[in-house]
Amino acid sequence: MADWLKECAIQTVVMESTGVYWIPLYQILESQGFEVELVNARHVKNVPGRKTDVSDCQWLQRLHTYGLLSGSFRPEDSICVLRSFWRHRDTLIRYASSHVQHMQKALTEMNIQLHKVISDITGLTGMRIIKAILAGERDLVTLAHMRDPRIKSSKTRKVIIT
Repeated sequence: MADWLKECAIQTVVMESTGVYWIPLYQILESQGFEVELVNARHVKNVPGRKTDVSDCQWLQRLHTYGLLSGSFRPEDSICVLRSFWRHRDTLIRYASSHVQHMQKALTEMNIQLHKVISDITGLTGMRIIKAILAGERDLVTLAHMRDPRIKSSKTRKVIIT
């Protein structure tokens, strides 16, 4: 595509920044030396009669020709990579917290009130007790002895297991 645009003597490219589909195209065109501008779709969508992608493209081309489009801010590549990692990290943290909530719900449904005894069921003590329960251990005293010494709850505090 970039070669074809060069053959047509195109120097600037304008595209809407909707979704994530524009990112690889943007990067390819920019690396090939084109001046690429991203425009916010909300700034150009309120024009009557535009019904197809082709007419959208023609409308963007016309507005760009008249100089009526302003490009969105796009940081340099190193910042984009950093932002991608940061967003991915945020997503993984959200996924992890929802998985912990699923674990707590499953334990509660099995009438194991572990969260009332320890604050973090994914910590050392919580995982040790959960693994023991999964291995078949049901003796409360044995499970209580698996706690880390730093846990504030006493060994005598009961966890209900049925």
